[in-house]
Amino acid sequence: MTNQLKGKVNYKIDGNIAILEVDNPPVNPLSNGVRKGLADSINKANVDGAIEGIILTGAGRSFIAGADISEFGQKPDGPDLHTTLREIEFSKKPIIAAINGAALGGGLETALVCNYRIATNNAIVGLPEVNLGLLPGAGGTQRLPRLIGPSQALKMMLSGAPIPAKKALNEGIIDAISENSLIEDAVLFLKDKLGQNSHPKVRDDNKKIIEARGDDNILAEAKAFASKTRRGQFAPSKIIACVEAAINEDNFDDAMKKESDYFLECLVHPQREAMIHIFFGERAASKISDIPKDTTLHQIKTAGVIGSGTMGGGIAMNFANAGIPVLVLDKDEKNLNRGIKVIEKNYQIMVDRGRISAKQKDAVMSLITPTLIYEDLSDIDIAIEAVYENLELKQKIFKNLDEQTNNKTILASNTSGLDIDAIASVTKRPDKVVGTHFFSPANVMRLLEVVRGEASSKETMATVMALGKKMKKAAVVSLNAPGFIGNRMLAGYTYQANMLLLEGALPNQIDNALESFGMSMGPFRMLDLVGLDLGWRARKLAKIKSPVTAKISDALCELDRFGQKNSAGFYNYSKGSRAPNPAPENEDIYRTVSEENGFTRREIPDQEIVDRCILSLVNEGAQILSEGITQRSGDIDIVYIN
Repeated sequence: MTNQLKGKVNYKIDGNIAILEVDNPPVNPLSNGVRKGLADSINKANVDGAIEGIILTGAGRSFIAGADISEFGQKPDGPDLHTTLREIEFSKKPIIAAINGAALGGGLETALVCNYRIATNNAIVGLPEVNLGLLPGAGGTQRLPRLIGPSQALKMMLSGAPIPAKKALNEGIIDAISENSLIEDAVLFLKDKLGQNSHPKVRDDNKKIIEARGDDNILAEAKAFASKTRRGQFAPSKIIACVEAAINEDNFDDAMKKESDYFLECLVHPQREAMIHIFFGERAASKISDIPKDTTLHQIKTAGVIGSGTMGGGIAMNFANAGIPVLVLDKDEKNLNRGIKVIEKNYQIMVDRGRISAKQKDAVMSLITPTLIYEDLSDIDIAIEAVYENLELKQKIFKNLDEQTNNKTILASNTSGLDIDAIASVTKRPDKVVGTHFFSPANVMRLLEVVRGEASSKETMATVMALGKKMKKAAVVSLNAPGFIGNRMLAGYTYQANMLLLEGALPNQIDNALESFGMSMGPFRMLDLVGLDLGWRARKLAKIKSPVTAKISDALCELDRFGQKNSAGFYNYSKGSRAPNPAPENEDIYRTVSEENGFTRREIPDQEIVDRCILSLVNEGAQILSEGITQRSGDIDIVYIN
């Protein structure tokens, strides 16, 4: 069996302290070899009369970054995780978790069965299982509420977001932060505790859960939070049920049994398999099959964005958020000033909502510099053009960029579907030209399509993919083809949605049907978010006749209903809110346009809406894959869940 085990635990002694180091690169998951190594090492330390305390830490830059997902659904080799954690929790000798990096999922659950916890300043802790359609199934739903209270624990588990060491200390998850050598500080901390008759176990700390009994608001608020942020997901309700058991069960092991039962329900639910597919798919999408991992990257230390409109401003915010100074160029001073004001307003909204501090706002704004002249871009490392969709205009801009920037600068276009090779053809550096299609609003949406031109070099592609990661984007590679991946699929999807609108369905019915199916946002909410006027203005500029499916949105634009940007589109919006409200005043427009174009409006069932819209996505995705525009089927999934 030993040859089949993955990972190990290194064992060494420092005086009267045993140091256990989880060694399973790159992130030290709790694979079978780690579980066996932990159980064996705890037993070894407990039978050694010279050992008085135990330190548990991780090799490399991670403590333990969770369970080994590849083992899910399989019969475990060696001890299961619960058995291993019992060995730690009921050790005869005190154990301190020395958290040297990420303690996520099963990693944090391992730390919670230790008597004490100390961490480095750059450590993070969290229970992100909800992102995989699961719940923390090794005691996390029972122990975390005992440490920080059920309300805070629910927020952590339902969001799935990790928190930094300082916040973990303030909330009581860890006992200390190491400012120097983590192991040396852990030794000192543990030695200070050795004289005690007993050492704390989180399972025995019932004060905060007893205080929560009878407080219905805790669970009600959690359900409301889950409904808003995890709509349609199965695991959140089970997490809430686990914490409810933690609050109300008098016996810890009875509540643990409920956690195990609910975990199994999540494990066999189809959402779990789908969400794990997305987890691996996003990681696969970041790799380009013919580009080696060790490809030299062009360092991006400064950037320029051409265009200060909605897209340009959003892209500039992405650079600033990533800590990269960015110049925003616009030839129209009024547009430039307006664009900078919009950026500042967006950050102020974040301050008002408590997402960043005023100091952080000042810091990111200091990285954004407006300019009216191309000469200021001479020393930047990357330029992203973000003007409206007009090939001649983009070619003119790229000629200027080619002349004004240094010969190492990467030149990128935010085009949503124009020919990257045609844009690159006007430059002397087609190897450094690439498409970077951000989705609107660029500072919010995670998706980034990186469009590979015929001459785009491996260094250019690898650099832009790394930049996307630094911006915390889900970056997917597309070959140069009309509409790339997202907009090509979107065309068929929105075509069906607009046909359904002409045939008799209303925007809120269509959106609700598709959101109930699982889409994060219905097509008409999405169109309002992007802006109805973008296509309308582009067609007017190019003097193109509007297709029948654009007739209703064009009619709304003629009435100055552009979407969220001016609080009126397919829906109405209250000032400062993105929440859609019905717009019954539009229904006369829908009827008139339908009649003018030969449609007889009818009642349309929700299932027909879902079938027509989703199957159009499936069919177009299959065609894109067969044409080789994308590397793998999973990349298409990543495009459409982001």
